[in-house]
Amino acid sequence: MLKYLLLILGLNLSFSVLAQSPDSTRIDVTLEGLSGGIVRLVGTYGDQNYLADSAFVDPAGHFVIARKKALPAGFYYFLLPGNKNFSFLIDKNEQFFSLKAKMSDLVGSMQVEGCLNTDLLYRNFRFQNAQDPELGRLGEIMRRSAPKSPEYENAKAKQAEVLAQRKAHLDEIYKQYPKSFFTIFKIAGQNPDWTDFRKPNGDIDTMRQLLYYRNNFWNGVDFNDERLLYTPVVVNKLRRFMKELHPQHPDSLILASDKIIGRVMQNKPYFKFFTNWIALQYENGKTTVMDGEAVYVHIIKKYFTKELAFWSNDKEIEGLQKHAWEMEASLLGRKGPDVQAPDINGQLKSIYEIKAPIVVVFMFSPDCEHCQKDAPVIEQLSKKWKSRGVEFFGIAVNTTDKEWRDFVKQNGFTFTNVFDPSNRAIYAKYFVDITPELYILDKNRTIVAKNLKPEQLETIFERELRK
Repeated sequence: MLKYLLLILGLNLSFSVLAQSPDSTRIDVTLEGLSGGIVRLVGTYGDQNYLADSAFVDPAGHFVIARKKALPAGFYYFLLPGNKNFSFLIDKNEQFFSLKAKMSDLVGSMQVEGCLNTDLLYRNFRFQNAQDPELGRLGEIMRRSAPKSPEYENAKAKQAEVLAQRKAHLDEIYKQYPKSFFTIFKIAGQNPDWTDFRKPNGDIDTMRQLLYYRNNFWNGVDFNDERLLYTPVVVNKLRRFMKELHPQHPDSLILASDKIIGRVMQNKPYFKFFTNWIALQYENGKTTVMDGEAVYVHIIKKYFTKELAFWSNDKEIEGLQKHAWEMEASLLGRKGPDVQAPDINGQLKSIYEIKAPIVVVFMFSPDCEHCQKDAPVIEQLSKKWKSRGVEFFGIAVNTTDKEWRDFVKQNGFTFTNVFDPSNRAIYAKYFVDITPELYILDKNRTIVAKNLKPEQLETIFERELRK
């Protein structure tokens, strides 16, 4: 009965003590002050956490993770009852070890036997914890002191001393254990120092600093070591590289993507992870970057091919390439495609027949709540800006002829509205996966803005009419 109940609960619980073998894992843990409950072992891959295993805790705070299949080398943490947790590192050759600690001070009391990398991890934790109060005190002095004041400069000098001690502590471990997973993990997570580049007039050369920092950002990462993908280090660096160290503009992001992907193309696990992660970040509906979809389209077209995307089958690749093709025509800076479809009176209407300097393509679905909310605002903007050279062109999607007509009538739309039930008039022209969708075309019918909200339109109108 107990076994049956556990299966219903879906818990992957460890009871047996396995004989030591290269292909199995046994982690014996005793936590003083923990009295019962279920502990979950959580693993990491990129920016995803996954449930690797779980175990019951006895009244003395003892539990065992025992697996017939060894855990991948990487970064893990135990999620304890009460939402406390503690982390550890393991390598392929240290799958049998024990941990002992007090719940009142998990880091300070942690005792490790049989796992060098976790022992080094907690040695480093304890060193940093001892320094943190002093760093906090010095940081507070610097925050409340005027820059270049004696108080500020004194605190800054002491801060540099403390950080130098931290670096020396790590350097000592690196020297003693140069090939340990901990060393590789910590070095990969370090960032370049900001170099004091100066212009001829003595001012700080911030652009040169940034370029140097970016160019050396990945130097500590061993792309031949797949273990790092099972830690947060690589994805944290990738996120910062893409979202903080480069302008959030499609052209810059595409160059950054090609640069880092080109660096890992010969390292298959990294190539797979980087291409998938970047594509997902800039997929339509998931990015706040204006026309971030251009990055997605570029990644899919260039790297998700039958020759390169070894992790996908031909059908999946074909579907992704088709999806990118459907999006490509409506990317920022492209000439907006014409749409010809019947209006409410059955007359064929075309975007290109509009003479106004600016055209707003408004794509909507009558049963969409956001479309229903935005429709009155769109109509008001259409009336307000018509005399100033702005025309709206409404395109109904994912609806029926009756629903479309009722929606147009209900909202009193005075601008052109069209609907093609066959979808042929708009297919692969103006991409929309979430309605409402707004595109702005300039006098040359170039797409100058997209993925907009109604409250953003007037700012774009004013900008384009000034040109």
